[in-house]
Amino acid sequence: MPRHTIDIEIDVSLEPDLDRRWLRGVVRGTLVHQALETSMEVALLLTSDETVHRLNKEYRGVDEPTDVLSFGPQGAEDAFPEVPGDGFGLGQVVVSYPQAVQQAREYGHSVKREVAFLTVHGILHLLGYDHEDPVDESRMFVEQEAVLQSLGIMRE
Repeated sequence: MPRHTIDIEIDVSLEPDLDRRWLRGVVRGTLVHQALETSMEVALLLTSDETVHRLNKEYRGVDEPTDVLSFGPQGAEDAFPEVPGDGFGLGQVVVSYPQAVQQAREYGHSVKREVAFLTVHGILHLLGYDHEDPVDESRMFVEQEAVLQSLGIMRE
C-alpha cells in the first residue's frame, strides 16, 4: 500500500478553524479513493486572497483572485516548502481561505466542507481531471462528490 507524504501549510494570520490532521485526512482520502499504486507527495497551502491572486497572475496570467490553484511538479515549486519523502511529487494545491469562507456562506454549508471541496478539486486537477468541456466537467464533479462522500463530508 502506498505511503503518501502530505505537507500542510496554513497562513496563521488567517486564524482558520481547521485542524491539520483533518486536512491531511482530506488529502490522503482523496489519494486513497483514486486507488493510486504509487506513493505521492502533496503540499497543501491555505493562504490569503492576496497570495492566491499573486500566484494566479504570475503562473496563469490571470490578474484576479481565485478559490484554488494546482501546481504540478513543474509549477511554482519555489513558492512552497519542499515535501520530503521518496514518493512521486504530485504537486501543490493552494486554497484561498477567505474565498472558501465566502463561498461557504453563499452555498449555505460549512467552511470545512468548502475547504474539503476545494482541496479535493485541486488534487483531482493534479491527477489529470479537468472541466474544460461538459463531459470532463461532469466526470470531475461526479468524482469530487464521490471522494467527499467517502470522507463522510456530505452536502449540508
